[in-house]
Amino acid sequence: MIRVRFRVVPIVALLTLTTVYASRTHAQPWAPQNRPDVSGREAAVVSDHPLASAAGYEVLRRGGNAVDAAVTVAGVLAVVRPHMNGVGGDAFGLFYDKASGQVTALNGSGRTGALATPAFFAELGHTTMPSSGPLTITVPGAVAAWEAALERYGTITLAEALAPAIRLAADGWAVTTTLERDIGTSVRRLNEGGRAIFAADGSLPPVGALLRNPALASTLTTIAQGGADAFYRGPIGETLARFVEAEGGYLRASDFGAHTVEWVDPISMEFAGGRRVFAMPPNSQGLVQLQQLALAESFDLASLGHNSAAYLHTLIETKRLAFADRDRWVADPRLAQVPVDALLNRDYLRTRAALVGRAAAPMVTHGFGETLTNEPASGDGDTVYLMVVDRDGNAVSWIQSLFSSFGSGLVEPTTGVVLHNRGAGFELDARHPSVMAPGKRPFHTLTPMLVTDANGLRMTIGTPGGHGQPQFLTQVYHNIFTFGMTPQRAVEAPRFIHNRGVRSQVEDRVATEVFDALRERGHRVDAVADWTATFGGVQVIFIDPVSGTRRTGADPRREAYALAY
Repeated sequence: MIRVRFRVVPIVALLTLTTVYASRTHAQPWAPQNRPDVSGREAAVVSDHPLASAAGYEVLRRGGNAVDAAVTVAGVLAVVRPHMNGVGGDAFGLFYDKASGQVTALNGSGRTGALATPAFFAELGHTTMPSSGPLTITVPGAVAAWEAALERYGTITLAEALAPAIRLAADGWAVTTTLERDIGTSVRRLNEGGRAIFAADGSLPPVGALLRNPALASTLTTIAQGGADAFYRGPIGETLARFVEAEGGYLRASDFGAHTVEWVDPISMEFAGGRRVFAMPPNSQGLVQLQQLALAESFDLASLGHNSAAYLHTLIETKRLAFADRDRWVADPRLAQVPVDALLNRDYLRTRAALVGRAAAPMVTHGFGETLTNEPASGDGDTVYLMVVDRDGNAVSWIQSLFSSFGSGLVEPTTGVVLHNRGAGFELDARHPSVMAPGKRPFHTLTPMLVTDANGLRMTIGTPGGHGQPQFLTQVYHNIFTFGMTPQRAVEAPRFIHNRGVRSQVEDRVATEVFDALRERGHRVDAVADWTATFGGVQVIFIDPVSGTRRTGADPRREAYALAY
């Protein structure tokens, strides 16, 4: 990526959208789209909030590259989606460099502190990991990830990238109907410091009112001026460490000071059509994404028919096989043996796919290794995703998260930082690869994705949704490449989410007879009102193989919006 310094100016008030309704795919009898296609000749940005997309769009229009825009978008999302992500959370990123054709990966997840041992939890009476509170807080990694991405690929400073976020935190952003739906009740689980910011009068302000977080604006300003060091090895980290310790957690200032991000090699597999899919390696569940796509290749999905009972049954059962391996093996590979090559071996996956029968399996186990009953916490999908493709063809697929709604439920009042609960992904069973240990990264559901082919970048794709992420991405991938849908139609098509055992939920736009047929196969399936966050918020930028245009998909199930030019 070429580094050219330029000056960022404030976000323009009016943005012009290029909407394109034509598709190069063959006609299909799909339901009408909820939103029109948004496409551009040069660049595109999609994120989980229109204000964030607008900030990234402005960076692109002023000559910035994909990483400049992505970090700017990430900063804004840290303000306007406060229950889902932020300064107190983690981040992962995949980067496509057009000049070299290389894909790189950034692990921006944080680690436990030096005191974090199973014995520490046992002394407090815990036999399983708590799901929230101070004991689930690991060192937040997002801020270091922002800085690392800009240092390697960016053309603007961290201060320039964070300027829009600082203005929004200080001046306020509007409460939307989506935000009210998301946190109208969850603000009640916040500590006093959190309620003072988000529910000062006892409840979230009404739709249309302004929310402000001046303490966070000050924190972001300090980070803008002093970089990641100001957060991890300065007054912010010291303040957060004292707060966590006072609440009963194990983090100390030295744990913040020891934090580093890690550039890692992505994992990938080649699929039909010469496409190569890239995902994050462990401690992310990215290998599950590749497993699900590979397992599905043992079946003629196109002949089964989109969202038929046979099609949904096949994807549900292959998901269960992949997740059995995930729950047994995914952990921090620096401190545990994670057999990635064996789990992605094609022969192994073909033997696993052969286990899929006509009926739902009463129980599914992992493919090899000592039998364990542990299942990592899945969270409730409080995550944001963003993607950018710039005019030079560089791309970023980026995801950041607090894990549960408002993470740990704890907000440090003087900094305005909502602290995540990613530590809930650890185990206290000493046999498990993801057992709690000092300096260890937790199991992560975050699963950004990139797709290339012989001509270079073909698609960026990702979604919020906890354990639903690889399920939703698999469905949208096949909507595009197996069934020929446009990106927008692909993200809007009805989806399922499998939970546990034989229980699944399916959006109620799927035909009634499909539900009946799934139940006959042994699935316990519930029809759920569609257009809800239960089914994620998938975003896509698809590079047209003929024209090179950037064709987008932005999911109306959350607040995702696409802009392109």
